[in-house]
Amino acid sequence: MHNTIWAPWRGTYVTSGNKPLSDSVFCDKIKSFDDKGNYILFRGNFAFVIMNLYPYNNGHIMIVPINHKSDILELNKNEFIEMGILMRHSIEIIKETMHAEGFNVGFNLGSAAGAGIAAHLHMHIVPRWNGDTNFMPIISETKIISEHLDVTYAKLAEFYGKLKEQRCGEEL
Repeated sequence: MHNTIWAPWRGTYVTSGNKPLSDSVFCDKIKSFDDKGNYILFRGNFAFVIMNLYPYNNGHIMIVPINHKSDILELNKNEFIEMGILMRHSIEIIKETMHAEGFNVGFNLGSAAGAGIAAHLHMHIVPRWNGDTNFMPIISETKIISEHLDVTYAKLAEFYGKLKEQRCGEEL
């Protein structure tokens, strides 16, 4: 059986010929300051929120420590706390904007655990809805993402912008 998945946002990546500048795509993105182009929704003091370019579901985001760390045991107290606070705010934002009915939240720690980017630790937050796993993945091994990343980014960015305003240099 032949499966075709339409993913227009991947065209730019495939045709750009750009290679990561470092051993972590996350380090490259946080250094670029092109937040919209890199789908960075929020920059904290110790961690940032970025959309997953290859989402499992609409609104699939990741929380990443700014400092390059590959092991959760390397996180200092501030990084660990800010990642947790950003997780909570992210769930609130996605519930409000996308009306998610549930979430898968977690880490894939190391390549043996399925981490696609094992060199730089990151937490996944995947919104879920009743019925989002339907016949397509079962019958044709195809997952449907019904919204373009740019549309999802615009929805979420407005609310993360409010979070930035609330911060005003204070703790999240």
